Amino acid sequence: MPAPAQYRRPAPETTPRTVRPRRPGLRCRNESTRERPGVTTDQGLDAIVVGSGPNGLAAAVTLARAGLRVRVYERNGQIGGGAATAELTLPGFHHDVGSAVHPLALASEFFQRFGLKDRIELKVPEISYGHPLPGGRAGVAWRDLERTASGLGRDGAAWLRLLGPLVRNINAIAELTGDALLRVPRHPLTLASFGLRTLEQGGPAWNWRFTGDTAPALLTGTFAHSIGRLPSPSTAGAGLTLAAHAHAGGWPLPTGGSGAIVQALADDLLAHGGEIVTDAEITSLRELPPARVVLLDVTPRALIDLADGALPARYLKAMKRFRYGNAVAKVDFALNGPVPWTADDLRRAPTLHVGGTRADQARAENAVARGRHADSPYVLAAQPSILDATRAPATKHTLWTYTHVPAGSTRDQTEQITRQIERFAPGFRDIILASAGQTAAQMQNHNPNHVGGDIAAGAISMAQLVRRPVPSGDPWRTPLDGVYLCSSSTSPGPGVHGMCGYRAALSALAHEYNITTPPDLSS
Repeated sequence: MPAPAQYRRPAPETTPRTVRPRRPGLRCRNESTRERPGVTTDQGLDAIVVGSGPNGLAAAVTLARAGLRVRVYERNGQIGGGAATAELTLPGFHHDVGSAVHPLALASEFFQRFGLKDRIELKVPEISYGHPLPGGRAGVAWRDLERTASGLGRDGAAWLRLLGPLVRNINAIAELTGDALLRVPRHPLTLASFGLRTLEQGGPAWNWRFTGDTAPALLTGTFAHSIGRLPSPSTAGAGLTLAAHAHAGGWPLPTGGSGAIVQALADDLLAHGGEIVTDAEITSLRELPPARVVLLDVTPRALIDLADGALPARYLKAMKRFRYGNAVAKVDFALNGPVPWTADDLRRAPTLHVGGTRADQARAENAVARGRHADSPYVLAAQPSILDATRAPATKHTLWTYTHVPAGSTRDQTEQITRQIERFAPGFRDIILASAGQTAAQMQNHNPNHVGGDIAAGAISMAQLVRRPVPSGDPWRTPLDGVYLCSSSTSPGPGVHGMCGYRAALSALAHEYNITTPPDLSS
């Protein structure tokens, strides 16, 4: 689906496919000679953002709200990066190109300041996620924590003890997993509680508190979002955060698709004087027109290329040391009806983790961690059309799925995903009208930030939680004069939350314009 015409707003001196050369030479910072004038808008652009994903647009909105004249360049014809929505299978079936469900949309500081829930319709389902199990059974994570526990039988009390404290302190958890790791945390007791649970669920003792198989399978489905070895502290920490949000604010889906979030950001940027230029691939910083600030919604690998040899040796080494993780292969389905899950509750669950028991999921994820394709893969699935009638024609449905594969894989996983769903929803094959598969390699072709198909734009590991991309209290700022990184490769990491772009923009405002008060982002 092409970008709306109002997004194609090049300045008079440029076209969507042509950009003017930047001033010759890229300089590193020299704090002793750096000038810090106030904001100026009469000398052309104040700020440029390369990349129109949620982080790039969050940065652009923040800068524009501070009074800067901002231009965004996007290589594709459609804005949004990994948060776009398009007709990928058949006319009238609207599929999310990347992310589909947004656990962090309500918890994100940026989106709270932006007032996202007042700008678009976010449907928060009664069931946050479901998990089919053999024999027609299922685990169900209701938004209501107590209701979830009551459905887990003898493991219900253990579920409450594990997640209850995190849910009650969800704001502190959101701050901790946002960017509090970069500074002294304000909630040390919450940090300790979260840390102990992460170590337990991320190590050999991860089964000690459970006696059945439903609760651990249900929890492991959230761990596997991180595409890493199971168990491990990094996957457990990310999964516990997602599980806590499931029982706090829930896992919302935007009406109309993830592109609705992008549209809200773009509309605000345009309303405050910004511009978005599509079909404009930037291959070197020298191609950009003059601007005081450049924010890059790109990976460290792309920064190396864009800098044309201008990065200092030490920083260049750090960028080369940044690790990327394994990948996803994605399949979208147009369906003649709802997925015929054997367990009735799953027919009301917009998000599902399809992978069997905890042991089954660990086996699949660890195979990928060793560089192999899993025989019976973990599948993350979303069926948004059960809540949102705009996603498909009347009586029809969409199904969004992906599975994990080794980085750079060129294998189409349509059959593997179909077979895994059919295992828990007999008759699924019979309702498929069309499908569109993307290999891991194709995921990168669409979005270069997904290096090798890594949708997290960098491996999620304990080391890279504090080194994303460098160990610093201000990891968004590069040594190049006025150049900042704002992608998911920076803190606080992946997810549609806008925080990487927001923090990078605040850093740029403080360092380049002496603006230390965050601008008002509310409508």
